[in-house]
Amino acid sequence: MNNLLEIKSLNAGYKISRNSKIILKNINISAQKGELIALIGANGTGKSTLLKTITGLLPIISGDIFLSEQNLKNISVKEKAKKISFVSTEVVNVTNLKVKDLVALGRFPHTNWLGNIEDDDKKQIDSSLQKVGMSTFAEKFINEISDGERQRVMIARTLAQNTDIIILDEPTAFLDILSKYQLINTLHELSKTENKLIIFSTHDINIALKLCDKIWLVNQNEVLSEAPEDIVLNQRFSSIFNSTDLIFDNNSFDFNFYKEKKYPVKVVNLTNSEICYNLTLKALERNNFFVDENSKFKLTILVNENKYFWQLNENQTCNSISDLIENLNLVER
Repeated sequence: MNNLLEIKSLNAGYKISRNSKIILKNINISAQKGELIALIGANGTGKSTLLKTITGLLPIISGDIFLSEQNLKNISVKEKAKKISFVSTEVVNVTNLKVKDLVALGRFPHTNWLGNIEDDDKKQIDSSLQKVGMSTFAEKFINEISDGERQRVMIARTLAQNTDIIILDEPTAFLDILSKYQLINTLHELSKTENKLIIFSTHDINIALKLCDKIWLVNQNEVLSEAPEDIVLNQRFSSIFNSTDLIFDNNSFDFNFYKEKKYPVKVVNLTNSEICYNLTLKALERNNFFVDENSKFKLTILVNENKYFWQLNENQTCNSISDLIENLNLVER
């Protein structure tokens, strides 16, 4: 299978006068249509530099980037705009610009030299808004919609541009948790239904691991490309985000703070709820307790008429996990 994007021996960075500052060295990665790829790394490791180099916004220091086997160095600016589209991390908040007009900007690489919008362009604009669920917002002004809605409009603009490759620099940076999940899920669906290669940088690692086909992981000036599951199995995050008090939980696909296990407790679960049991363990761990079947201190989880309660040493009953923690903190340890 031919790669839609292929990066060979790439050194990426900035050119300052006659000198070059290399941030990423000897990058060799590739990607295909229909893939959703998350670019992950610590701040200052070169994520934006790589994305801007791929789009041509930054010059290649050395090496090659191929789009459909065509060298990026040999593609004109106009032809490049037909192959690859880019959404920056900057918030677009322009007054007196309607949603449909912002999306229409994506059609300019395909219009004549006057930039006239024809009927086919209008159909593409309407279709792009529909695909991201923003059709009813077409007549609204950009400064009247939320950050999450604005990001959807920016994605609609790239769809109107009709490129095989869509690149986004931290598209979830200013969004609430619901909007983040919705946006990345939209990108996931578009990569499949529209057969697009979509690459985005993000710090939302748990979302990326659940929805992406590949992770591009930046580490020590290099970029590693693996499936999310391989990233977890090979414990890659421990070398990237090295900390004595922060560990990656393979089960939750997220980071947790390391807590010293100080106080043993025997936990007996007399319910059929695995969720209640796991949440109880989570609260215990946060307060430095750990499960020990030989402990004299006993905690029993019970349920009566679909209501949970917790019993300490069979003589003190708590009606919530919050109540449980308050009483645990009063216990002599």
